[in-house]
Amino acid sequence: MISNIKHRFFLSLFFFMSGLSFSTWASRIPTIKETFGFNEAELGSLLLALPIGSLIGLPLSGWLVSKYNSRVPLTVGYGLNAFSLAFIGFAQSTFSLVLAVVLFAFTTRIFNISVNTQALTLQKRFDKKIIGSFHGYWSMGGIGGILLSTLLLELKVPIQYHFIAVAAVMLMITFYSYQFLLKGDRSETGNKLVLSKPDPYIFYLGVVVFLCAICEGGMFDWSGIYFQEVIKVEIFTYGYLIFMTFMATSRFLSDIIIAGFGMPRTYIMSAVCIISGISLAIIFPFFWPAMIGFSLVGFGAAAVIPMAYALAGASKKYSAGMAISIIATYSITGMLLGPPLIGYLAHAFSLRVSFVIFALCGALLIPITQMFFKYQKLSDKTI
Repeated sequence: MISNIKHRFFLSLFFFMSGLSFSTWASRIPTIKETFGFNEAELGSLLLALPIGSLIGLPLSGWLVSKYNSRVPLTVGYGLNAFSLAFIGFAQSTFSLVLAVVLFAFTTRIFNISVNTQALTLQKRFDKKIIGSFHGYWSMGGIGGILLSTLLLELKVPIQYHFIAVAAVMLMITFYSYQFLLKGDRSETGNKLVLSKPDPYIFYLGVVVFLCAICEGGMFDWSGIYFQEVIKVEIFTYGYLIFMTFMATSRFLSDIIIAGFGMPRTYIMSAVCIISGISLAIIFPFFWPAMIGFSLVGFGAAAVIPMAYALAGASKKYSAGMAISIIATYSITGMLLGPPLIGYLAHAFSLRVSFVIFALCGALLIPITQMFFKYQKLSDKTI
């Protein structure tokens, strides 16, 4: 009999390694941009491959989680994700690079739906909130990936060796950890997508996730470019590192913050942090103001999506896996529009101007979340 503590440890390990995998790719985007000679618009077009791959994987991931126990698509998806990461490192043409990025996003989507389904199922076995800590480990993995990238950039290690080394570690952890994941978590009800008028409960959460995804996706993909081209820092991973560090800190503290202030106020505080942080980095494009600004954005954005996933698990219409899968559609759409939009605006105006999009999304979080909680309160009264 595997204890819940052991389940939590190995599930946290998967979250950690997922963050490390993604940040390994994201922190090397400036390297890829330079290697292939892309301008901002061309890089924005490449980044479209991420959400396209995710959209392709979305219906399959939802079906797999509703059809089987989530640990099967989790491990298969993550194992294939390792191969696709190595593929990115060895891509020699624009076509092969785009194909590799699509496969990377496709496998990431299958893994993410599965791992979050496991997290929601395990949460039910604990009296205290643990969802925030899982996403905190994802951010910690992101920090680890950035630090590794920074070290290897200093040592001038080629991207091919970097990516294949990370992929090898991912595969080893996948094969060993499979036995410690939850079994029998497939829900018997709420597994079918109902094509009708959108469920307001899921719709509001989807819009919240969409807005945050624009911020997170843009910061993941463009923070390194911002520090390289606007702040003029040679080691361009500083901005991404500080963003991820404060995102991790916020996620580990989020369960305590939510318990003290409640989700409605936490969403407002998150929005204020995003708006003020990105404004500081735009108005004062210098090293320390940008570092402080990026840290505020990371701290603010961190809890938005985990809170939405936790709320999705309480859906009365869909199972946890299906609710997360639907909400992930909104997240992917945000990823679809965010990074490419930043690239096109940066090409037309400047990178500083394009970052205003993040402040706008942060501002919209306040009215949308308040509308959601009003609806939730009304719906609870009618039951």
